[in-house]
Amino acid sequence: MHWREVIRRPVVTEKSNILASEVNQYTFVVDPRANKIQIKQAIELAWPEVTVDKVRVAIMPAKRARRWRRMATRKAGWKKAIVTLAPGSRIDLFEGVG
Repeated sequence: MHWREVIRRPVVTEKSNILASEVNQYTFVVDPRANKIQIKQAIELAWPEVTVDKVRVAIMPAKRARRWRRMATRKAGWKKAIVTLAPGSRIDLFEGVG
């Protein structure tokens, strides 16, 4: 798998911003077929100056909701990777914005 297929997008929430600034951990939505080794290699290829220490993976479950009588909605499940970087490494997700 190419590294652009492994990393789909970063997760930008309050919690992920706090983790990035305080603990140097970044959260990404990744391909469900990707494993930890592929995720680590993809991050290091996307940002060559970064060294990955640890990768944690969680599979987020699908969510179901009922709106009206017979109409039901469903949100698909996805895979999340929390990547811990080595001290001194940093990823600029919004480089050049502003």
